[in-house]
Amino acid sequence: MNEPIVFSLNSGASFARQVAERLGVDPGTHEERDFEDGEHKIRPLQSVRARDVYVVQSLHGDAEYDLNDKFVRLLFLLGALRESGAARVTAVVPYLCYARKERQTKARDPITTRYVAQLFEAMGVDRMVTLDVHNLAGFQNAFRCQSEHLSARGPLIDWLRDRLGDRPVTVASPDVGGVKRAERFREALERQTGREVGSAFMEKFRSEGTVRGSTVLGEIEGRTVLVLDDLIAGGGTMTRAADAFVAHGAKEVVALATHGLFTDGLEKALDCPSLSHLAVSNSVPVPEPPKNSNLGDKLSVVDIAPLIAEAIKRLHAGGSLTELDP
Repeated sequence: MNEPIVFSLNSGASFARQVAERLGVDPGTHEERDFEDGEHKIRPLQSVRARDVYVVQSLHGDAEYDLNDKFVRLLFLLGALRESGAARVTAVVPYLCYARKERQTKARDPITTRYVAQLFEAMGVDRMVTLDVHNLAGFQNAFRCQSEHLSARGPLIDWLRDRLGDRPVTVASPDVGGVKRAERFREALERQTGREVGSAFMEKFRSEGTVRGSTVLGEIEGRTVLVLDDLIAGGGTMTRAADAFVAHGAKEVVALATHGLFTDGLEKALDCPSLSHLAVSNSVPVPEPPKNSNLGDKLSVVDIAPLIAEAIKRLHAGGSLTELDP
């Protein structure tokens, strides 16, 4: 069986290279050519005919590329790989854009996640792989091609093992919508550590961009509270939850999230007295902590490149992904 070929856009080359190294293969080569009018051309520079191809690329805006520009570039690369005769094209998108708009909440709302899925499918993608998407049911219902969902629970729990100490632990959701996600993490943490883990959540209401609500339910007093979310955008939800749990007697609060977008800057998320530590994965590049401060001591970045590489290895060989989800 031929080895898989791992491509990415230039903007995702560093992470894709880590994945390729884990697989023992060289990253695929391609050209991205920009034109004066803002258009661009993307093409593979090596043969992919009859090969199993994986394009590893998170979709988030950064200082160099607007999110939508990056999205279009990814679609063009996927289409070019299909046109070049790849036997199977898999889009591996650890952070999937527009995944938070998977249903209508107001009259005439778009269902943007479904439109994103249709664009991927129009490029001839055979399979879609993502990591800790905001709404799993919404993701699974949006795609008609084969879709696979991975979780960073395993790497996050591995990071936690030697850091929990003997203090009682509670896994908490910062809002009601994340209760199921937190409960799956709590169950996995109990299985992996053999210790009893409590549960809690905080209410949150959002209307016209305004967030309110701070009622806390669950086991908090004297505990290490692990506040779990799929992503941190501005950081307001996580810091509000940390303040609320400390106010209700938590000994310490550790925030865990798969995707760290930090749209309002990393410093704002870290500079919360109630937050003891923050751990995110490298599904998107994490900015450097502020210089001349000790805030960097509160941040850990958990590597999920081994998880992505193992998933590709198993998909390429026709194996199961079930064991990757503790």
